[in-house]
Amino acid sequence: MENQPNEDDLLKDMYDGEEHISPMLPDHVKNYLIDIDGTITDDIPNEEPERMGTCAPFPDALETLNKWYDEGHRICFFTSRTEAHREITEYWLDKHGFKYHSLLMGKPRGGNYHWIDNHLVKATRYKGKFTDLVMKNVSIQVFKD
Repeated sequence: MENQPNEDDLLKDMYDGEEHISPMLPDHVKNYLIDIDGTITDDIPNEEPERMGTCAPFPDALETLNKWYDEGHRICFFTSRTEAHREITEYWLDKHGFKYHSLLMGKPRGGNYHWIDNHLVKATRYKGKFTDLVMKNVSIQVFKD
């Protein structure tokens, strides 16, 4: 999309001693991974692909995500839709004006996710309304030191 820095320009080279490790985005840039069904539009199962092109976006999702994009954050839609649904999904996102950098298909279905990564991961459960994010202290599971 226009007016966005190239991802390579954003990434900082990281080294552990002499060894090159995974690059990092600057602290002020968030890398949002956002579900589609049930999060930015109606919860449409893969078994009903005919509904994927006709559903309406949640207005607060469109406004909030495009604002985050315009602020320079990375927007990646991460969906349980399959590769067979990519074309209709891209059409729908573009038709409704969602600004985004990437689209990952094939997220595991079923929820109850526990993401393990070598990078810091923050998770926010969607509960019916997109707003700016606020700080809240909660308990999380971590590996023993």
